[in-house]
Amino acid sequence: MKRLKAAVIGFGFIGAAHVDAIRRVPGVELVALVDIMDAQKKAEALDIPNGFSDYQEMIEVCRPDCIHICTPNNTHKEIAMYALEHGVNVICEKPMARNAGEAKEMLEAARKSGLVHAVNFHNRFYPANHQLRNMLQDGSLGKIYGIHGGYLQDCFSRRTDFNWRMLSKNGGNTRVTSDIGSHWIDLAEYVIGSRVKEVFAEFQTDLPVRQIGQSGEVQEVEVDTEDTSYIMVRFENGAVGNAVFSQVHQGKKNQITYQVSGSAGSVSWDSESIGDLQFGYRSEPNRLWTKDQDLAHPNTVPVVAYPGGHVEGFPDAFKQNFTAIYGAIRGVKPSNPYATFEDGLHQMEVLDRIYESAKTGRWVSLD
Repeated sequence: MKRLKAAVIGFGFIGAAHVDAIRRVPGVELVALVDIMDAQKKAEALDIPNGFSDYQEMIEVCRPDCIHICTPNNTHKEIAMYALEHGVNVICEKPMARNAGEAKEMLEAARKSGLVHAVNFHNRFYPANHQLRNMLQDGSLGKIYGIHGGYLQDCFSRRTDFNWRMLSKNGGNTRVTSDIGSHWIDLAEYVIGSRVKEVFAEFQTDLPVRQIGQSGEVQEVEVDTEDTSYIMVRFENGAVGNAVFSQVHQGKKNQITYQVSGSAGSVSWDSESIGDLQFGYRSEPNRLWTKDQDLAHPNTVPVVAYPGGHVEGFPDAFKQNFTAIYGAIRGVKPSNPYATFEDGLHQMEVLDRIYESAKTGRWVSLD
């Protein structure tokens, strides 16, 4: 197997997760880390051969096969376009860009290059979600009526919590909706096998003024993005859905949930019980499916790495996603469809329409 060279650009929390996952992908060598602060020092601490402060210099010197973009949203397009122009495959963190216009330019460049392009919607690679997708495709719950749920965190629930995402010039018009809501929307579409076609939204900026700095040197900053987002959606297959996304929901560190209703039954998934699916029926006992290769759908078996009773979580979903993407770079069709720039653009179009709906107070179509 030819070894492929990878590089990570941006070393915050998510960049560290990429570094960890890349090292678990067969046949991939992590050759460089790019960060604007202390890149060489960080690279040495992680036993990565090269550290750079400039991604362009890194690409010129290291010639990676693939880069992982883990930087603020306002830099995604610039980095991706440069990489694609220089023959480098791209994995980009979500959201793909600040808006659909930027995402469209990125997709056009990717198509022109003929290279592999992907967005890290890793929730597709939890075995339970892949299992349910296959079961629904097989008709296990009959006609799908709807899906509802949410994504809740409390990481920004204090006035002293501040992040670059809170300013639209950095992250785009939406914050919580794009940062975590995009995960739920992609997952809902992936599981039920149908795309969003129409949206309605209500935003709340619960803490409109944030404080940054130490005591005695505190600066107040006005926030122009939402802390909480309530959405309703209509899908192309006739199903409807609703969800709440919040980063000020006290006591929830990182919980994703969905409940799917169908004519023959229902099913729910909760990331706090990440390997389980709860099935509900009217005329027979409810059931629990727990992750196990022997109990999995044949198409799901390839994304199950450990025996039953051994939890596969956040780092494992990253590993499975990157394994599929690097396989595609080698020309191998993945058993589970990873999110491409086409999916990323679609999500940006959904996010832009959600923002429009929240501002106008009406349903907005993606047509």
